[in-house]
Amino acid sequence: MVEKITAIFNGKVFYPSEPIVLPTNTRVRISIEILPPSEHETVSFLQTAPSLSLQGPSDWSANIDKYLYAK
Repeated sequence: MVEKITAIFNGKVFYPSEPIVLPTNTRVRISIEILPPSEHETVSFLQTAPSLSLQGPSDWSANIDKYLYAK
C-alpha cells in the first residue's frame, strides 16, 4: 500500500499535517520530497508589522511600563 502524506520537520521529528490511520509500531518506508513553501506559511509578526502602518508614541520602547501599566 502506498499513501502520500505531508509533514513538517522541526529539526528532529516529522509531524504529519493530517491524521494517519496506522496501527502502532507499523513499519513504514519514508521518501522525502521537499515541497515549496505554502501560501499559508507562518510569518513572523516582525515581518508583518511594517505593512500594518501601526501608529504609536515615539518613546514607546523607553516608556513601556508607563504605557502598559499607567505608571
